[in-house]
Amino acid sequence: MNSFADLALLPTLQEALVERSLTKPTEIQAQAVPALLAGRSVVGVAETGSGKTLAYALPILHRLKTLELQGKPITVYGEPRAIVVVPTRELGEQVAKAFKPFTHTTRLRVRALLGGTTMEQAKRSLQGAFEVLVATPGRLIKMMEAGKLTLGDVRILVLDEADQMMDHGFLPDVRQIVKKCPAERQLAMFSATVPPAVEKLIADLFSGAEVIRSQGSHRVVPTLTTTQLAVVGGKRFPLLERLLDKKVEGGTILFTNTREQCDKLANELDQAGWPCVVYRGDMDKVERRRNLKAFRDGEIDLLISTDLASRGLDVEHVGRVINYHLPQQMANYLHRVGRTARAGRPGLVVNFVTERDAPLVSKFDDVRSATKASAASKGTSPKAKR
Repeated sequence: MNSFADLALLPTLQEALVERSLTKPTEIQAQAVPALLAGRSVVGVAETGSGKTLAYALPILHRLKTLELQGKPITVYGEPRAIVVVPTRELGEQVAKAFKPFTHTTRLRVRALLGGTTMEQAKRSLQGAFEVLVATPGRLIKMMEAGKLTLGDVRILVLDEADQMMDHGFLPDVRQIVKKCPAERQLAMFSATVPPAVEKLIADLFSGAEVIRSQGSHRVVPTLTTTQLAVVGGKRFPLLERLLDKKVEGGTILFTNTREQCDKLANELDQAGWPCVVYRGDMDKVERRRNLKAFRDGEIDLLISTDLASRGLDVEHVGRVINYHLPQQMANYLHRVGRTARAGRPGLVVNFVTERDAPLVSKFDDVRSATKASAASKGTSPKAKR
């Protein structure tokens, strides 16, 4: 399939795609959208920045609008027909925002029920009739237990960023949510990586689903340039200052492995006169959201984070990712570098490498080789520097 126009989507959705100049689907969209439109349950594994949200949003809106056009509009309050379960509030807000352009033409309603908000805000989100609910697991279950929400009319349930959801220990909540939905509901799950916990989830709940893997899953994208910088004598900060003197287009995310490293680096940058904001766990949620907004809006060019920022966040203007401390796991590395070079845009990754990082660095060549082979077959070329 070479064009969204080839899909049997409702005219209102096609109109919205044209308005946003979206003509050609990504690989995961080209595979997942037809399967979901056909009513099949799907497990989609694709690299970050590959367009997974639209891969399920279009089929959801098509199916629910079709029901309305058939004379079956939603009439009961607190009974959504589609639920998208996400691991974090930030990702939930991002997903709800991705739906919005397509709800203007379809006249469908999307609500968000996310952790970190007050119970009064949560209750207001559920007022009136609506078709789609984007929710974090804990808040969703609380509203069900409070009698404010029922899942008896759910036609499609989506688990987004499943690997991160399992990292957060949400498996019991996910099982409970699936159990409360009708047995004939359609299921979809999307993930950038498939760690053992996600493999178990697939085996237990998605045994009959169609598994779709993009060619780029477990690889970096071909528009990414990677540079390795050796850290000598543990002196990272002077290396960083020289690097920051080289301006790039867009913002920079600096990754550390621990909250302590994150705060220490932010303090060093502040003392050296480099404006930055912190985005990590175990900090005031209002401050964290404010910091992310400042970075997203371009008010601040440097975001210092732990792996919290590596999963699911889509900030369009990220031109560079710096692994100030490399992670221990390849999956975490792939998530981090996926914050840049998204949706076909170029991006730069700079890795600060010590002798202790040798086991991970040795895997980079395998990843780049796989990416290069895939890119060559498509006529593109990944970039790498030593």
